Amino acid sequence: MQVSPKETLNQIHRTELDHPEFRGHEKVVFGNDPDTGLSTIIAIHDTRLGPALGGCRMWPYESLEEALTDALRLSHGMTYKNAVAGLDFGGGKAVILGHPRKHKSPELMAAFGRHVDHLGGDYITGEDVGLTPADMELIARQTAHVRGTDRTHRGDPSPYTALGVYHGILAALDHAFADRSLKGRTVSVQGLGNVGYALTRRLHEAGAKLVVSDINNDAVERAVRELGAEAVDPENAHRVHADVFAPCALGSILNDQTIADLEMPIVAGAANNQLAEDRHGSALLDRSILYAPDYVINAGGVMCLAKHDATDAALEADVREIGKTLSAIFAGAEAEGLTTREVADRMAEERLASAGHRH
Repeated sequence: MQVSPKETLNQIHRTELDHPEFRGHEKVVFGNDPDTGLSTIIAIHDTRLGPALGGCRMWPYESLEEALTDALRLSHGMTYKNAVAGLDFGGGKAVILGHPRKHKSPELMAAFGRHVDHLGGDYITGEDVGLTPADMELIARQTAHVRGTDRTHRGDPSPYTALGVYHGILAALDHAFADRSLKGRTVSVQGLGNVGYALTRRLHEAGAKLVVSDINNDAVERAVRELGAEAVDPENAHRVHADVFAPCALGSILNDQTIADLEMPIVAGAANNQLAEDRHGSALLDRSILYAPDYVINAGGVMCLAKHDATDAALEADVREIGKTLSAIFAGAEAEGLTTREVADRMAEERLASAGHRH
């Protein structure tokens, strides 16, 4: 479903200040282009560390409210992600309302690029769910405020996201079992998109047993065929008996029901906004489940976009440091009796507080 420009315009007058996910956002821009059918929301959360950097997601949202919720949550997460990763960028995110296989066109991508350009560099976009490196090239024809293009040397950031998640899983295994080896360990990977599949390949090469799930049957069959994985229904991915649950699809997977059903001692995956609500971090702690905060473990992709001038070796070394950051978070949480999310949030907020004025 794609929300019409008319509906979007009619909804703009409803203030986002009353939205439950509004967390002091600096700017929320609703954009429409009737000629191409573009309906977009660009949310800039915080620019104290620099201009807002975050990808653009295209998704068939059921309503403007759902799209706004996603944009607000994702942009807030980008602020914290960039802060903990040590990047000199603030947090922002864009969403485009529509199905990428049905509604996307070169003209729509160009229109989105013009909307980004109108923000004058306050927001820098990149690739996220529903978009491709080719789409980034189309956007780049309209604005210089884009990463993940030929001009910025790197395209698809998903391999770096997967690399960071892989090293985050190793850090979690080390903390939970005092053993980083994946041999003999079972990992349930939910979501086999670009990041999820790259992660499963790394896990397979390291000797892990894989349980995989995705709404795309072709991706599941490929993992079974190429990696010897066991397939399960996505709704049962968190219920299998395994060592690690790696959610790599969309958010809010950790909620009252799924946490009660979890059969794994570790949650470490690439999906954004895994906690349906902040209180679910405490629910995981109550069950002694080790949680790798999503915006820490999945920062490899944005590091790729931010460090586009770095050599491959230097970038990969930086992404591997995600594991060390998580080890420090795990140790701090255990020592203080806090959730890992609380420790990660504090790290982000301390860096933001020391940054001074907004961009």
